[in-house]
Amino acid sequence: MMRRSFSLLAACLAIFSGGLAYSQGTKLWTQSKFEELEQGTPNGVAITSDGQLMAGPSSTLLAKTPSTYVWSIAADKAGNAYVGTGSPATVLRISPDGKMTKMFSSKDLSVQAVRVGPDGDIYAATLPSGKVYRLEPDAKDLTEADAKVVFDPATTAEKPKYVWDLAFDAQGRLYIATGGPAAVYRVDTTSTGAKPELFFKSDEQHIRCLAFDAQGNLIAGSDGTGLVYRIDKAGKGYVIYDSSKQEITAVAVGPNGVIYAAGVGTKGRQTLPPLPITGHATVTIRIVQPGSVGALSSNTVIPEGSEIDEIAPNGAPRTLWVDHDDIVYALRWTPKGLLAATGNRGRVYRIQEDGSYADIAHLEASQATGFADSSAGLFISTANTGKVYRMSHADAAEGTYLSNVFDAGVFSQWGRAQVETGLGSGSFDLYARVGNIDNPERAWSDWKKVPPDAGSLGVQPARFVQWKAVLHPGADISSVGIYYLPVNVAPVVDEVLVEPGARVVPGPMALEQAEHVAINFPVRTPPGVVSFSLPVGSEPLVGLKDKSAVTVRWLAHDDNGDTLEYSVYYRGAHEHNWMLLKDRIRRTFLSFNADLLPDGPYRIKVVASDAPSHNPGQALTGSRVSDQFLIDTTPPMVSGMTAQLVDGKIHVQLTATDATSPISHAEYSVDAGLWQYIAPVGNIADSLTEQFDFDAPLRARPAGSPPPVDAAEHVITVRVFDREENVVTVKAVVH
Repeated sequence: MMRRSFSLLAACLAIFSGGLAYSQGTKLWTQSKFEELEQGTPNGVAITSDGQLMAGPSSTLLAKTPSTYVWSIAADKAGNAYVGTGSPATVLRISPDGKMTKMFSSKDLSVQAVRVGPDGDIYAATLPSGKVYRLEPDAKDLTEADAKVVFDPATTAEKPKYVWDLAFDAQGRLYIATGGPAAVYRVDTTSTGAKPELFFKSDEQHIRCLAFDAQGNLIAGSDGTGLVYRIDKAGKGYVIYDSSKQEITAVAVGPNGVIYAAGVGTKGRQTLPPLPITGHATVTIRIVQPGSVGALSSNTVIPEGSEIDEIAPNGAPRTLWVDHDDIVYALRWTPKGLLAATGNRGRVYRIQEDGSYADIAHLEASQATGFADSSAGLFISTANTGKVYRMSHADAAEGTYLSNVFDAGVFSQWGRAQVETGLGSGSFDLYARVGNIDNPERAWSDWKKVPPDAGSLGVQPARFVQWKAVLHPGADISSVGIYYLPVNVAPVVDEVLVEPGARVVPGPMALEQAEHVAINFPVRTPPGVVSFSLPVGSEPLVGLKDKSAVTVRWLAHDDNGDTLEYSVYYRGAHEHNWMLLKDRIRRTFLSFNADLLPDGPYRIKVVASDAPSHNPGQALTGSRVSDQFLIDTTPPMVSGMTAQLVDGKIHVQLTATDATSPISHAEYSVDAGLWQYIAPVGNIADSLTEQFDFDAPLRARPAGSPPPVDAAEHVITVRVFDREENVVTVKAVVH
C-alpha cells in the first residue's frame, strides 16, 4: 500500500513539474478585433470599431427599480432622475445618491414616457389609457385619482389609443406623440385649464418619437412606413426622409441642424406578433405595439437589427451606422459623438461622423432604453431588468477591461503575453488568472500582474485563462495575445461502423454505373434533445453495393487538433489476437475484399494515432471496437433433393444447409416460368439447416409455342437463399 501511494505521488509531481507530454507546437490566443473584444467586459474603457481599447466614460449602477422595465427617463437641474416603469407602472424619483421615492402609481400597464417641464413639474404618459398626468416634483405615493390629468384621449375627436413620447417647445408647451391614430397633440401647460389641440395628424400607424430643432420645428419619427417629419410651428408636416425601415424608434438633432433617425424592421411586414401584456387591472389585453417596443418586452432580436441615418441640413440623407444584432431605443447628440442606447445586449455606442464607433458601456441588463443628462453625469435607463445607470461625461481616470474566459480545451502551460499598443502615450497594467472550471468565481487562482512581452505569465498550468487590463490616462491597446502549450491528450475514436456488402470507390463515374448504398452512422441523441446537425465527418458516405466487399468507416477527434492517422485490425469470434488489415490511413474509411476473411463473425478495431504531429516516441493513441458483424460469402448446400410427378404436380423434397448464416427461404420455377416463393417445413426459417417439402403445379404451355419433343418431360429449378443473400441453384428433370 505504501509503494502504491508513493507511485501516485510521484505521478502527480511529474504533472506539475513539466513531466507531461505536450501537443504539437505552441498556440496563440489573441484578441484584436472588435467582435473578439466585445466578448469581454469594459468599465471606463471604450472598444473602438477598429479593435482598440482606450479610455472611455465610467458607468455605475445608481438604482435598481422593482420593475422589469424602465421605459423612459428624465432629469432635473438638481440632478434627480425621474423614471417611468412597467410591471408595475410607476413614476420614481431617484436622487443623486440613488435613493428612490415612488411619486405615482397607476393601474395601467406601464408609464411609457416621462419628461420634466420648464415649470419643474413632471409629466407622465401611461399605457394603454393614453393619459398624461402632471406631478409636482416633490409628489409622493400619488394615485390616478390624486394626479392632475393634462391629456385624456377620450376627450379628443380622434381618441388615440397610445401615447409614445412627450416633448416641450421653447414656450413651455407640451407635445404628445400618439398612435392609433398617429397624431401629435399640443397642450399649453403654461395656461390654467388649457385644452389639448390636434397639432398634426399622419396617415401612419404611430408617431413614435419627438425632438425639436434649433428653429423650433418639431422632428417626428413614425411607425408604419418609417417616415421622418419636420413639422413647422403652424403644424404643417413635411416628410424629410423616407427610411428603408418600418419604424423610426428614436430621433436626435445636433446643434448644426443634422438630424439622426434610428430605424428597425422591414417595410410591409409585421416585425413581431401582437404583444400580450398583463397588468394590475382585472383583465388581460393584447396591444399591437411598435416592433421595437415589442422586442423590448419579449427580449427578441428584430431581424436585420437597426440602422441610423443622418439627414443633413440641406435634406441629403446618408446611412451612418448599421448593426444586425442591436436595436436602437434612444439617441442623444454629444460633442464627442452620437450616443445610441441599444438592446438586446445592453450596449451604449458612441458613433462618429465618419461612421466609426465605439462601445462605451456594457450594462447588466438586456436593453438600454433612454438617456437623460444632468450635471453629475448622463443617466441611462434599462429594461430586463429595470435599472438606472449614471455615466460620466469625461473619460474615466482609470479604466478596466476584463477579457472573456478562454478555454484551451485541455490542461495547458501558459507562455508569454504579447501586447500591441496604438499611438497613445499612457501606461497600462496587465493581469492574468487561470483555473480548471469555466467559472472564474469558483476556485481560480488569484490575479497575477504580468509583464507584457517579457517571459511567461508565471501562472500554474490549467485549462482556462482570463486577462485583465487596467488603462491609465492616454493608454490604448490594439491587441493582446497569450501563448500556450496544451498537454497532449490521446485521440478519441467516437464511432466505428462496418457495412458488409458495400465498397467505396473514388470517382463519380463508378457511382453512376452501379447500384449504390448509403453508409450512415446511427443518430445518437440524448433523450429530449433534437439534433439538427451532424458531427463533422459523419455526413453520408456513398458506396457501391458489392457482395464481395466490406467497408469500415469511423469518426474520431483530437482535442489538441493534431493530425491523425489510423490502423484497422480484425478479430474473429473466440479469438484473442487482433490482426492488422491496414495501417497509416489518413482518411476515415476503408473498403477491403471480403474473401480476405473466412466466413464467420468478426469485430473491427480502429486505432487512431497523433503520430503525424509529434516526435517519434511521443505519440498517443485511442481506439474503438465495432459491433460484431458477419462475413458470409458462401452459398448454402442442397442435399437429398428428390422430384417426382404426382397427380399432375411435381412433388419436391430437399435439405438446405449453410455453415454460417441461417437459411432464409427458397424459390422454384417450373419449365423456366416465374419464380415462386416457398417457406421451409414448419414455415419459420431460423436454422442453419432447413427442410423443404412442396408441390409445384405444372406450367401450361404458352399459346403458339412449338410442340415439345417430349411432352411428358418437365424441369423444376430450385434456388435457396441464406440470410446474407448468398444463393445456390439446383434442378431436377421429371417425366
